[in-house]
Amino acid sequence: METNQIYIIALSICTISLGILLVTTLNNSRKKALNISFSLFVVCLMICCVGQLISLVFADKWDIEPVYYDYFVYIGTCFLPVAFLFFSMIFAKSNFKFKKKYLLFFIIPILTLLIIWTNDYHHLFYVVYNTSTAYTTFGPYFYVHSIYSFALFFVAIYYLLKYCIRNAGFFSKQSILIILGVSVPIIINLLGVLGIPMTIYITPIAFTITAIFSGLAIIKFKFLKVTPIALQKIVDRISDGYVVINDEFIITDYNKTFLNISNMDSATLRNSNFFSNKSSKYISQKDLTILKDYIIKSRTTYETYSMQIQSTNNHKVYTVEVASIFSDDFFIGTLVLFKDITQHILDLEQIKNNQNMLMERERLASLGQLIGGIAHNLKTPIMSISGAAEGLTDLINEYDESIGDPEVTYEDHHAIAKDMYDWVSKIKSYTEYMSDVITAVKGQAVTLSENQSTSFDIDELVKRVNILMKHELKNALLTLNIKINIDKNTTLNGDITSLVQVINNMISNSIQAYNGTPNKDIDLIVDKTGNNIVISVKDYGCGLPEGVKKKLFKEMITTKGKNGTGLGLFMSYSTIKAHFNGEITFESEKGKGTTFNIIIPFK
Repeated sequence: METNQIYIIALSICTISLGILLVTTLNNSRKKALNISFSLFVVCLMICCVGQLISLVFADKWDIEPVYYDYFVYIGTCFLPVAFLFFSMIFAKSNFKFKKKYLLFFIIPILTLLIIWTNDYHHLFYVVYNTSTAYTTFGPYFYVHSIYSFALFFVAIYYLLKYCIRNAGFFSKQSILIILGVSVPIIINLLGVLGIPMTIYITPIAFTITAIFSGLAIIKFKFLKVTPIALQKIVDRISDGYVVINDEFIITDYNKTFLNISNMDSATLRNSNFFSNKSSKYISQKDLTILKDYIIKSRTTYETYSMQIQSTNNHKVYTVEVASIFSDDFFIGTLVLFKDITQHILDLEQIKNNQNMLMERERLASLGQLIGGIAHNLKTPIMSISGAAEGLTDLINEYDESIGDPEVTYEDHHAIAKDMYDWVSKIKSYTEYMSDVITAVKGQAVTLSENQSTSFDIDELVKRVNILMKHELKNALLTLNIKINIDKNTTLNGDITSLVQVINNMISNSIQAYNGTPNKDIDLIVDKTGNNIVISVKDYGCGLPEGVKKKLFKEMITTKGKNGTGLGLFMSYSTIKAHFNGEITFESEKGKGTTFNIIIPFK
């Protein structure tokens, strides 16, 4: 087989391949700008191949100089670098917009064509033409054209490599195909320019390899899916699912986790519309409308939008984050990230349940304290009333026996009446005391789980505290010193029950600070500083450890080990903040004691 026949067969195969590639590219409705630019690149190659093929087949029959066939071939050759440059720019920037300044790229190709077509008059391009570079003498303008063409090719390669390395890693399948495809014609043309003997028919064949490799990179790997194998394995292992969609809501990328969320297979999901019935059947219609709105909004901003959905597939709860992907301020797609927060929500519910249990324990402890206070505070007056009843019984019996007795004088009757009056007075004082106890206890017990905003004075507040804590203080053999440095009738607004609980909790902590040591003092001081009422509970016990000081009021912490929950002071701080718009401060020194200050705004 002759050499020319081999070239004819090779060029015929290239022409047919380019025709198939052109039809395939034009038939794809997506990435129109990229399709057009790639199609122009393929058309330029086809012009080169067809021109060379006609030259080989008909040169001997038509008696036309081979150089004139090359004039036709250069229509494709001149514009090939420009077409490839635009292809690479659009490849790297999906929102590429043609600007008027880009018309400057066509000046040299047009000038080249004019110089080639008029070469017989000036020989600026070819001095001596031959189909073999070994016998060709190039004119000065040939090198201008060559330098310009190679410059455009290298700029185009730069765009491609920069995009692929930045977005997918150097060794992605798509990067390798493009690099290999572009390298073949560049190397061959460089060798020709440097004087290595070769035929002109090699160039279109080499560029056809570029087109085929680029076509495979775009078509086979789903248009710009530049994901390295290693990275894909990594993202498939992460617990969050993600999907990337383009400006037409077409899914271009995703990971295995998202496949599980959507309950679809790869063949069905890829290149489908994200908002089609199949792709989004795991999202309710209401959430779908909100999500679509977020996706559209995100295209013009770097802001991330977030929402919460419950999947209809597996009843799991997801936080969905929507953020656009930009490259050099050009929008290239939208990232939709699905974070499974089902366990987090369950944990929060468990924490809430545990917190409710702790609060219930605290309420029961308060109730136990109330019952203890009732038992202690009512026991003494009840016994006294019982004694008074016995005394009155004796006096009644004595009075009954004295009736009709001549020896009983008027003075004796008055004496008996006076004794009865004394016993009745004592009973009244005991019943008043019991009434105070019951009122204080009732005020605490009835609203133990409710909040009531009322007006109360300092005297009532201190009286309740004293009554309710008397039993606990007596058992600990401690003395509560009450010092009221303001008018007892000073009125406060708020939930007195909550405030009493806070003060009692602080007094209980002070009792425990003595670790069972008897005959010690605890001071309850009510004072006014500026526009604030300050209620201080001061002990002279062991003080607070440094580790506890740093965390106090910020979290539930206790110095009582397993005997405490740390909820008391934590709730106390929250209560004063919420119900009185106040503050709690403390001073503590190891071995010298602790003072808690309840600061309540007062006008």
